[in-house]
Amino acid sequence: MRDRRIILKSDTMKKELLFLLITLNILLVSCEYDNFDEPNATLSGNVVYENSVIGVRTNGPQFELWQGGYELKELIPVFIAQDGSYSVSLFDGEYKLVRKEGGPWMSQLTDTLVVNVQGNTILDVPVTPYFIVNDINISKNETSIDAEFSLKQIVETANLEFVNIYLGEGLLTDQNRYEAVSSADIANISFTESSMVSVEIPEELSNENFVYARIGVKSNLSNELYYTQSFKIDLN
Repeated sequence: MRDRRIILKSDTMKKELLFLLITLNILLVSCEYDNFDEPNATLSGNVVYENSVIGVRTNGPQFELWQGGYELKELIPVFIAQDGSYSVSLFDGEYKLVRKEGGPWMSQLTDTLVVNVQGNTILDVPVTPYFIVNDINISKNETSIDAEFSLKQIVETANLEFVNIYLGEGLLTDQNRYEAVSSADIANISFTESSMVSVEIPEELSNENFVYARIGVKSNLSNELYYTQSFKIDLN
C-alpha cells in the first residue's frame, strides 16, 4: 500500500506540473498578442462609376486587401455598406486591393489596385456596373409608392432580368430585407425614356410615419443586384 501511495502522489504532482506549464504557456501567448500594436490608419471610400456611388446589398459584395512582406500575411476582408461606402482599420503601408468577382459589376481588366495607406487615406474604387439607374423620383401616391426612373445599360453583353422596387422599415432594405416588393414590366422598360414601377404599401406599414424605398436591378451576369440609395418616403 505504501508504494502505491507514493506512485499516486507522483502522478498527482505530474498533473499539477503539466497544468502549471499549460497555464504559463497561455499567459505567454496572451502577452505576445498584447504586444501587437493597434492599427493606426484607416482606408475608406466609395464604390463608384463615373463619380456616382454604387449601392449594394448589405453583407453582399466584398473587396480584399493584401499586404506582402510580413510574417502574418493574410487577406483582410473589406465589407461594403449598403450605400456603397467602405472603411477598414489598417497599419501604414502598401496594400493591394482586389475587386472580387460577384458584385453587380463586370470583372475589370486589372482587378488589383495598389494603394499606399498613410494615416486616414481615402480611395474611391471604380467599377463598371452592368446597369445603372438615373433621374429617380419616388413618391407616395395614395396607397402606393411610385418610382419614375431612367435605366442605362453600361455593359452591352448584359441582359436585364428584372427591376424591382423594395419597401422596408429600415435603411438596409434590399432583396433579402424588405416588407414589400414589386417588379416592373420588363416589356415596358426603356433605355431611352423614363420607366415606372409601383408597389402597394402593405397594411403593416400603412400606419408608419415613413418607409424606405429602393430600386434594385438584376443582370443575368451576376447574382448580386445594383441598387439605388434608400429613399425615406413620408406616409403622412
